[in-house]
Amino acid sequence: MDPIFHIFLLLLAFHKINPSLSSCVTGCSCSKDGFGRSLLCMSALLTKIPENIPQDIRKIRIENSHLTELPRGSFSNVSALEYLWLNFNNITVMHLKSLEDLQALKELRLQGNKLSSVPWTAFQDTPALKILDLKHNRLDVLPEHALRYLPNLTYLDLSSNQLTVISREVFSSWPVYQRSQRAEGKMDHAANAVLALHGNPWLCDCRLRGFVQFIKSVGPPIILMNSYLTCSSPKFRAGKFFHEVELNSCMKPLTSALDTNLTVPVGLNVTLTCYVQASPSPAVWWTYALKLLRAFNVSMQPVGEETVRSELHIPAARPADAGSYTCAAANFLGNASVAIALQVGTPLAAPAAATTATAGPLGAGSAEGGAHVEVRIAKQTVYGITLEWRAAAAEPGDTWYTLHLGRYDAARKDTVSVGPGVHTYSVGDLLPATKYEVCVAVRDQAPRKGQCVVFVTGSDISQLEQREKLIHIVVIVCAMVLAVPAGMYACTAEARPGCLVRGLAPCRRGRPLCRLVGPKSGNTHHAAGGQAAKPSGGKERNSRKSVGGTGANHQHGRDGKWHK
Repeated sequence: MDPIFHIFLLLLAFHKINPSLSSCVTGCSCSKDGFGRSLLCMSALLTKIPENIPQDIRKIRIENSHLTELPRGSFSNVSALEYLWLNFNNITVMHLKSLEDLQALKELRLQGNKLSSVPWTAFQDTPALKILDLKHNRLDVLPEHALRYLPNLTYLDLSSNQLTVISREVFSSWPVYQRSQRAEGKMDHAANAVLALHGNPWLCDCRLRGFVQFIKSVGPPIILMNSYLTCSSPKFRAGKFFHEVELNSCMKPLTSALDTNLTVPVGLNVTLTCYVQASPSPAVWWTYALKLLRAFNVSMQPVGEETVRSELHIPAARPADAGSYTCAAANFLGNASVAIALQVGTPLAAPAAATTATAGPLGAGSAEGGAHVEVRIAKQTVYGITLEWRAAAAEPGDTWYTLHLGRYDAARKDTVSVGPGVHTYSVGDLLPATKYEVCVAVRDQAPRKGQCVVFVTGSDISQLEQREKLIHIVVIVCAMVLAVPAGMYACTAEARPGCLVRGLAPCRRGRPLCRLVGPKSGNTHHAAGGQAAKPSGGKERNSRKSVGGTGANHQHGRDGKWHK
């Protein structure tokens, strides 16, 4: 008989006697060691838990694969399983019943996955669990009941996650901790439990007070793997160890102002200040006539561990700025506010040029005649732009605006009336390689020189859509003043000749320059609105209606910064 055939028969008989050495799952291998019979899967092609795992397997190790979830009953046919290692996979979801029927499980390792949460009640199915390793995941919350179903743990690793705040009740409800408290001062000896919590971005404010106290007081049988836990925020506590900080109880905001009634002359820069004491740090904002003031007018800085100072800056105060300003603050415990009344009187010494400026082209005594407006293109989208303007009129609550929209060379443009309180307007469905003009005027007045924005759309639709930039804006006018008192604004653009064809990118060094020609004008007032727009006057328009190749729709004003 052929010797090779003899060798084959011997190997076949050997594998029948030692089946543990044969491959028991495709892409995996089986072996027998001190733990019992083990399954090892290290294949990058594995995308789910194998279904045909032998029932006598005691240890499963699946690592460096593309597992993304642990579905219900993942190991229900392996009821003898004691050790489950699933490290360095891509697991993001763990089903509530993924550990079903694993009554004998002693060790679960899930290091290096992408879990942002864990169904902690799933551990009701693993009463014998002693080791739980969850380090290097993305856990950011630990609910109060998290450890309630882990009565026999001797090792819990939650290090290097995204935990910021933990309640002390998480540990007070842990059976291991409860047994250690009952055994304190008695002859009973409780088994040690190692706890790893380092490497998390702890937020050291009042919400962490109970947990910090727990860490300072904890001792055997609970042993911290690294007792030097450090704060990551707020900034003034970053890098400090828990034993170096003293955290106070949380408190709802208390607001105050040194002066709640101010009177200033016209043209003076005004700063309204309020102080807020709260823990944790509150959100602070200002309102005026029930409108949220834009953030670029507000600054805030801490003046103590639990106190911040918020300042609202009003440049060149005008009579229209007079009224009640409210500084409001809130955290998870509640909110508070303080009102500051501002009166704007007559100028201390009005120069002759300024007196002449008030009688501008629109005529003295006209509410709109004294209105100053700044305009810009606030947003570019694939199919259009959002125009934004800001105005300070004698009576801003009654000021209507008319927008003139259309192609640059169109003799007659469509008009849209915008009601008081609205300061943005979106223009959509623009044609490519087309020059457009959008003008803003007060009420039904015809737009004059310096009141318009001119822009050119890109020429290659398919290419620019992929880059999400259809609109290449060439701003001809950088700002406008509807009523130009005793003079006019001249705007130039230092753009190179190729700008209209190549778009905005080559023009960025050519910053539009605006200079005032003639006598000096008054200061401009920055205002913001948030009320609804009402079509009125001119041609009433529906959303996305064509405007000489364009479409337009209303949008309410939003908070944002104004870049000059």
